[in-house]
Amino acid sequence: MKVGVIGAGTMGSGIAQVASTANCQVYLYDSQVAALDKSQQKLAQIMERLVMKGRLTEEKAQQIQQNIYYVQDLNELASSDLVIEAIIENPEIKKQVFSQLEPLLSAEAIIASNTSSLSIASLAAVCQRPERFVGIHFFNPAPLMKLVEIIPAVQTSTIVLGRANDIIASWGKHTVIAKDTPGFIVNRVARPFYGEALRIYDEGIADIPTIDWAMKQIGQFRMGPFELMDFIGNDVNYTVTETVFKAFYFDPRYRPSFTQKRMSEAGYLGRKSGRGYYDYKAGASHPAPKADNKLGQAIVDRIVVMLINEAADALHFKVASREDIDAAMTKGVNYPKGLLSWADEIGIENCVERLDQLFDYYRESRYRCSPLLRKMAEAGSRFFPTEKATPHF
Repeated sequence: MKVGVIGAGTMGSGIAQVASTANCQVYLYDSQVAALDKSQQKLAQIMERLVMKGRLTEEKAQQIQQNIYYVQDLNELASSDLVIEAIIENPEIKKQVFSQLEPLLSAEAIIASNTSSLSIASLAAVCQRPERFVGIHFFNPAPLMKLVEIIPAVQTSTIVLGRANDIIASWGKHTVIAKDTPGFIVNRVARPFYGEALRIYDEGIADIPTIDWAMKQIGQFRMGPFELMDFIGNDVNYTVTETVFKAFYFDPRYRPSFTQKRMSEAGYLGRKSGRGYYDYKAGASHPAPKADNKLGQAIVDRIVVMLINEAADALHFKVASREDIDAAMTKGVNYPKGLLSWADEIGIENCVERLDQLFDYYRESRYRCSPLLRKMAEAGSRFFPTEKATPHF
C-alpha cells in the first residue's frame, strides 16, 4: 500500500513512521528541505535507540527507514492509496493544499486530515469528490499512542469511512469513530481537566503544586493538569481551548482562562521555553504541594465530575459510543479509568449531586448537569450495566 503524508513536522514524521512500520510505502512531503532532512535524521536516531533496546532488529529498522521517501514535489504522492495531511492548524492553508492535491490522485484514493479541532466538513468541501475525505486524528507521539480518532464528515461515504478505519486498525492502532463536532472526543471531553484546574487555582482554592499532587496521588492520573499543560505547551493548549470555545458558540463550559492566556503571552510556554507553571532551567527547584488529603480529594472530586459530565454530554449528543468515549480517554490521554465507567463506580446520583452543588454555588451554566446524567440518576441506571447471571432451573 502506498501512503502519502503531507508535513514533515513531529506529527507528520510520526505518522510516516507508523505507516512504514506497517510495511507501507510512504512518501513524506514537505516544501522545506530542512524539515525533511530533520525528519530523516530524527527517524534514524529513533531506530538506533530501538535497536539498542532490543525492541527492533537491525533488519526491521533498516526496512522502516527504506520504506520512507522524502519528497519536495507534491506530484510524488499521485499514486497514493491514502494521503494524510499533518500541517499547521490553519484551515485556509489546509484547503489550499487539498485543492492542489486532489487533481493528482486517482478516484479511489482517500484524502484525510490529521486536524485535532477543525471542521472535517469544511475541509472536505474544497474537494471535487468530498465523499472520499475523512478525518484521521493521531495523538502525539503517533508511534507510541494507541488511539486514533476517525471522523467522517457529513459528505464522507460509508465505504470510505470503513476503508479508512480498517487501514488504521491494520497499523496496530485502536480506532474510535467520532462525530464531526468541535474537539471530536478527546479534545472536547478533556477540556475540564485543564479548565477546572485553572479555575480552582484562579479562585485561590489551591496552588499549582497542590492541584497537580492531588490529581496524581489521589486521582491516579499520570500527570497533573499544570504539568501536562507545560508538556503540551501553554500556547498550544490555550489555542485548542479557545478554538473549542468559539466553535461551541462561546459555551461557558469551555471558556479559556486569563491565567493561561497571560502565560502564553509572556512566553512561559512550558518545557519547550524553559519556563511555564514550573521552572525547567537547570538546578531549579519546584515548590512543595500542600499534602492535605481532604483538600486533595475535593480537588479530584470537582475535576473528575466535570470530566464525567463532559463525557456524558458527548454521549447524549451522539458524538461517539459509550465504549469509544471511554477508550478514547484511557488510550488517547492515559486517564486512569474510562470516565463513564468511573461515573458508574462513583454512582450517577452522586455525580449529579456534586454538579448541582457546584451550580447552586456559582449559578453559572458552566456547571449545568448533563440531561443524560440526570435522567439516568432518576432511573437508577448505569452506563455499563452489570449483566445478571441467567438463573438455572
